[in-house]
Amino acid sequence: MDASSRSDGSRSFRIEDESVTRGREVKIFIDGRKVDAFEGESVAAVMMVDGEVAMRTTIDGEPRGVFCGMGVCFDCLVVVDDVPNTRACMTWVKEGMQIKSQRGLSAAN
Repeated sequence: MDASSRSDGSRSFRIEDESVTRGREVKIFIDGRKVDAFEGESVAAVMMVDGEVAMRTTIDGEPRGVFCGMGVCFDCLVVVDDVPNTRACMTWVKEGMQIKSQRGLSAAN
């Protein structure tokens, strides 16, 4: 599985193959940027495809991202539609969703 090139020259790690069945394409926003996603994808998957591997920071400023991918470790906490402490790996994208990287303990960034 190779990364494909985007129009801006960066790399995409989404599998671009006709054999992959996808949901409807939706637009979401990650830290204010419009990002293409597909229904059925988790917030964590879309953030990683978009190059965002550090989804939150600890109170000491240490970056954290997906570790377990199944909702147990809470390392992928983000703010979704103004709701802090949302597990990115357990949340499916929806049209117009607003996602923000979480800094410190909560959304009081």
